[in-house]
Amino acid sequence: MAAYETTRTAPFGAISIFRAVQGIGSMFAAVSAWNDARITRLALSKLSDRELDDIGLCRGDIENLTR
Repeated sequence: MAAYETTRTAPFGAISIFRAVQGIGSMFAAVSAWNDARITRLALSKLSDRELDDIGLCRGDIENLTR
């Protein structure tokens, strides 16, 4: 019966590259979330006071909502 070694160390620099790619991915996610909040804020700002009241908001709530 043969035995196989299943544990290996990561190649040199693999963990650093993984962390760099992960960091870049999280930056893209942060930019995407910022852009979504910006678009939402813009859309809510275009509504009239009456329309905002219909959905239960006032002008002062717009900034707090998108944070």
